[in-house]
Amino acid sequence: MQTNEQSLDLQTTLAPLQHAMRKSNYRLVIGNKNYSSWSMRPWLVMKTFGIPFEEIKVLLDRPDTTQKISEYSLSGRVPVLLGDDLVIWDSLAICEYLAERFPTYHLWPENVAARATARSVCSEMHSGFSQLRNAMPMNIRATFPGKGRTAGSQADIGRISEIWEDCLSTYGAHRFLFGDFSIADAFFAPVVMRFKTYGVSLAPALQAYCERIEAHPAVTQWVLGALDERDDLPKYDFP
Repeated sequence: MQTNEQSLDLQTTLAPLQHAMRKSNYRLVIGNKNYSSWSMRPWLVMKTFGIPFEEIKVLLDRPDTTQKISEYSLSGRVPVLLGDDLVIWDSLAICEYLAERFPTYHLWPENVAARATARSVCSEMHSGFSQLRNAMPMNIRATFPGKGRTAGSQADIGRISEIWEDCLSTYGAHRFLFGDFSIADAFFAPVVMRFKTYGVSLAPALQAYCERIEAHPAVTQWVLGALDERDDLPKYDFP
């Protein structure tokens, strides 16, 4: 049975988090949902873990895009998180900040080894796979089977498959990359979108992982938003 002293200790521990949530007034600046893979990542994290925010969408590749983003961040890029009297740009920085801000939500895996691996694969995703990005840009509404197959993109697909196989077999228990949905899954969700658009064939276990990502409520919500958009970016629409 919980004593009054234990109850007081618990209240003291939770008070800063509860206070932060009451005062939370986050705004997340994103680009087009159909195209902006970087915006998708922190958006999925915040939706999945119930961190409330106001969504501000800035349409990309417009004459006034840079000017509009600069109203929120001088980086000139999305996503941008505004809140707690801070301006945080870059998808990985935003997710790391949220993980520190809400430690009891376990945005990263709880296990030390799993968490280190999750950070490693997210960093690799964040800084690498440029060939895949360039040859197969995210375009959720489109279907381009077989397109974008360059030697570089094929090599990136192979490396991503290795990462998924290793994480799922070591930590995932055939669920998400590290068991429960985490920042790592949010970082690879745009890749899942690309694989679907470009008809990439995967091993059965990896295809099943993609299907679990697609069925995740936050991913489903993002995709529905992308399908509702009517703003096309011709450079991402193959002839």
